[in-house]
Amino acid sequence: MTVRTRIAPSPTGDPHVGTAYIALFNLCFARQHGGQFILRVEDTDQVRSTAESEQMILDSLRWLGLDWDEGPDVGGPHGPYRQSERLAIYQDHAAKLLADGHAFYCFATAQELDDMRREQMARSETPRYDGRGLLLTQEEVRSRLESGTPHVIRMKVPEQGVCIINDRLRGEIEIPWQQVDMQVLLKADGMPTYHLANVVDDHLMGITHVIRGEEWINSAPKHKLLYQYFGWEMPEMCHMPLLRNPDKSKLSKRKNPTSINFYKAMGYMPEGMLNYLGRMGWSMPDEAEKFTLEQMIANFNLDNVHLGGPVFDREKLDWLNGCWIRENLDADQFADRVADWALNRDNLKRIIPLIKERVEKFSDIAPLTGFLFSGMPAISAESFAHNKLDGETVQKILQFSSWRLDTLRTWARDDLYAELNQIAGQMGIKLKDFLAPLFVAVAGSSSAPPLFDAMAILGADMVRARVRHGLDIAGAPSKKQLKNLEREYQQISAERLSNPAEEG
Repeated sequence: MTVRTRIAPSPTGDPHVGTAYIALFNLCFARQHGGQFILRVEDTDQVRSTAESEQMILDSLRWLGLDWDEGPDVGGPHGPYRQSERLAIYQDHAAKLLADGHAFYCFATAQELDDMRREQMARSETPRYDGRGLLLTQEEVRSRLESGTPHVIRMKVPEQGVCIINDRLRGEIEIPWQQVDMQVLLKADGMPTYHLANVVDDHLMGITHVIRGEEWINSAPKHKLLYQYFGWEMPEMCHMPLLRNPDKSKLSKRKNPTSINFYKAMGYMPEGMLNYLGRMGWSMPDEAEKFTLEQMIANFNLDNVHLGGPVFDREKLDWLNGCWIRENLDADQFADRVADWALNRDNLKRIIPLIKERVEKFSDIAPLTGFLFSGMPAISAESFAHNKLDGETVQKILQFSSWRLDTLRTWARDDLYAELNQIAGQMGIKLKDFLAPLFVAVAGSSSAPPLFDAMAILGADMVRARVRHGLDIAGAPSKKQLKNLEREYQQISAERLSNPAEEG
């Protein structure tokens, strides 16, 4: 048997370090067994998926030094490798499930499903689909289909018994079928859900081992059932432990920057970053902390992965990355890496228009642009003192800005201006005053080159991290305050959609 593993990211946001972590372990397992590693793009979420996000994922994984044998950019014998290009395949398989009696049509509206769940919760029941579609006669189904009634296709699930999942790391996992919902397989728009597409693609692409995060354990019974319905052999399952924050909570951008692009912008070496991810739940036989990808592949043993949630500690990452810089780079290599990172001609040409009119001698450049080449600004709560804004307003500006910046799908000077100017107007604050806390959070100073241009150059990941950092320094809201702010922000967002402000 030829080992075949895969990573299947969704191009709906920034490239996540968790994606790289799972990709690394899949690649190491495949390479050690002389197999293939495949990259597949799960872009069936047509609302949120973007070509830009897909390209960022591919670029960031390659920057780390990960490579794949088959994928949307390199081709292969099992393509296409984007799910959006495989719709006919999923529809054919959904039709087979219907014909074999393993799936059924559901015509329930969104309102009906909401009412159903509300009633279940009122009875202290776990919200789940109640099987109402199974009560329809064949004639009723035919009539509704002929009349064009919107519908989805759901899978049938046993009502009694226990599903047993054999996991390479965890042994037998028992999940009662009563806890498994009758999953939608094909949505009303004809697009598959993750569950159908995942199983069909893994089978048709010959995946032998599914190594994925433990958050997918509860979905495993649905996948096992689909394999049984199709009469296919299920790949060996291995659910990896999730990356954790130092407080043991699930790794999230609220507490730790999660985008690979952030670490690239901060100036980490890809070798150091990949080395650190390799230490997440696994270690070399000799306990060496510093090792290359080739050394990891040569010594890798999937069975030695530790199930305790590995802690993503940036202080430890800094130490390890420093080892790589000091021990692996001579002076020429150091200079080359720094130039590649930020001090290159293309990057400087973007910065020059922001500072040229303010420069009288070249030694003025460093004070004006230092914040563009640094990590988190050295600021304190006093840095946000403003003669027109109280502390609560500063906190609100930073929180609202953070939420809005998180939703931006394009990151350009004019988009940033339009979005933040809109919030300022809806809060009744002059833009100059509104931007003051953002100047401090982003640039570490109340005065800097034009803020929106600087934000565009810094990039989404760095700006978002700095705004969240600024919010922590200024005084992050309590849980009670956060709920109030969320309500106010939702109202502002609703007003924005109904009354879009004109751009100035």
